[in-house]
Amino acid sequence: MSHPGTLCLIYQDHLARTPDAAMLIQESHPVTYKQFDQNVQTTAAWLHRQGIRSGDHVAVWLVNRTEWLVLLFSLARIGATLVAVNTKYRAHELQYILSHSQATTLILQLNFKKIDFAAIIKEVDPQSLKHLQRVIMLDADSSTPINLLDRPVITFDAMTDDVTTNASGSSLDFGAYAESETLADQNIAFFTTSGTTKGPKLVMHTQRTLSEHANHVAFGYGFGEANDKILAALPLCGVFGLNSVLGAIAAGMPVVLMDFFEGNTAAALINSEKITHVFGSDEMLRRLTEQQIPTPFPSLKTFGFAAFSPRFIDLAKALIPRGIPMRGLYGSSEVMALFSLQHADMLIEERALGGGYPAAGALAQVRARDPDSGELCSIGVSGELEIHSPTLFKGYFNNPQATLDAFTEDGFFKTGDLGYIRADGSFVYQSRMGDTMRLGGFLVDPTEIEQVLAEQSEIKSAQVVGIEIKGQLRPVAFVIASESYSVHTNSEISDPNVILNRISKQLAAFKVPTHLWFIDAFPATASANGDKFQRVKLREMAQQRINTKQ
Repeated sequence: MSHPGTLCLIYQDHLARTPDAAMLIQESHPVTYKQFDQNVQTTAAWLHRQGIRSGDHVAVWLVNRTEWLVLLFSLARIGATLVAVNTKYRAHELQYILSHSQATTLILQLNFKKIDFAAIIKEVDPQSLKHLQRVIMLDADSSTPINLLDRPVITFDAMTDDVTTNASGSSLDFGAYAESETLADQNIAFFTTSGTTKGPKLVMHTQRTLSEHANHVAFGYGFGEANDKILAALPLCGVFGLNSVLGAIAAGMPVVLMDFFEGNTAAALINSEKITHVFGSDEMLRRLTEQQIPTPFPSLKTFGFAAFSPRFIDLAKALIPRGIPMRGLYGSSEVMALFSLQHADMLIEERALGGGYPAAGALAQVRARDPDSGELCSIGVSGELEIHSPTLFKGYFNNPQATLDAFTEDGFFKTGDLGYIRADGSFVYQSRMGDTMRLGGFLVDPTEIEQVLAEQSEIKSAQVVGIEIKGQLRPVAFVIASESYSVHTNSEISDPNVILNRISKQLAAFKVPTHLWFIDAFPATASANGDKFQRVKLREMAQQRINTKQ
């Protein structure tokens, strides 16, 4: 019989062998496998008594904490779905997710020190939440309201409950759950895409896709060696944060939880807890290594990172010699985070690139397709990446057309990402397809131009987009001035043409931006893993400036 793939099975072997070993650590307090499993049992029974049933959608709006993971595994036992709500969301986004996910329950906290959840929720229209029946509150106190969003507030006290029976008095049978093929293929989580011009889509994953991918990550990347320990610095509400944690749990690695990422705190935890694995963005890594210590983290074995800015190669060249084991990776809500990771023994310039070798090994296939001809690309030729793996998402909730459009006829997910396949079977991610530009007859990755711009002393960061000028698509650039340049020049910005003339000696003529504008900040949208720049808005800004000039 095939592995049933229910989520709770990923820690059952460790529970049986080492029940008193630390599974989670938060604020120096360990939670053993035995304690965690007891919390899952009591919470599942408690949620059931509150009326939550198989097939219900339960929105969880919490920072990283033990209860987040307990709720995920508890809902898995019930057969309900956790709707992962980004803690960076504001009222409009929260209302959109609650409404479109058809959530029957919202579980939240109001009094976290760095996020004013109470102020945000006041701006949500209760009338728009047609499916919402109840609100469950963590950390309730005397100031907790009786009603919220016009629904009754229930105080969450499940983990102090010693009762493991459901509303009818019968036991919630773990044996039946563990062997249930039906529950294994039932939705366990909805994740959101980072929509920029429209509302985000809800990405559906089953217990099987999450549990199988956790095992792929654990064994594919050699997790769980002696003394291995992971820092959960990314929000659990996104696949980047959650997949790394589930992989660690499957491997028996202790997970050190951070409720909210802060550079100095994270750096201190890496050293005090002797962390071996961290996953995050290049910006997180910059904040971690602001201290000028030659070898800041001697225990660290892997820092898997996703690049959100164009100077990540320079960062790798500066930090890898200092003992920071940077490795580029790839993932998305649809294919899972840590889908792939670069090998540690590659040259720095290759190791820092996005992409790599799939965690699932030969079970996963990656190919690139020419967007114009529709033909598959040969080795080293850029095209749209297409992925097939056993842990692909099951579709977009309540959006069958988008689901249909996302797959090829033979079942590959069309990622919308530009990249190419290496001769050894690994791959390289370059950029989003929507960000690429057809310039001079060639498909151009804007990060190539951004990297050259960011190397100029006047520029801290750059974003390049393509707009139509006199009937032709041409590149234009928005840049943020470097701090040293701004101070040195008394905040006076030099003639952009001087910079453009300089980089024309480094780039082909068709890649040199026709215009360069200094701005204070790039328009961005918040995702669970960090802010993502909105190139659509940059194109609109550029077109307005061009039109005004004409």
